[in-house]
Amino acid sequence: MTTRQFQVVLEWDAKDKVWVTYVPSLNYLSTYGETREEALANTQEAILGYIEAAAKEGIPVPPDDNKAELVQVQVAVA
Repeated sequence: MTTRQFQVVLEWDAKDKVWVTYVPSLNYLSTYGETREEALANTQEAILGYIEAAAKEGIPVPPDDNKAELVQVQVAVA
């Protein structure tokens, strides 16, 4: 069995009170969960579904070459 790794963005949505994930290299595939663990488990399931659907359609799954960083930027406001 082959394994692949994908970079996942995980953030808290205060309005909906859920953890939201995005997979940039898979067209920003997104899901959520009430806990971090649930959100990440849902993400693994969504990635697997994406890969299986792509294989059925003969669509290549792009490599996870996204090297995103989370950075802070200061902005002067009046």
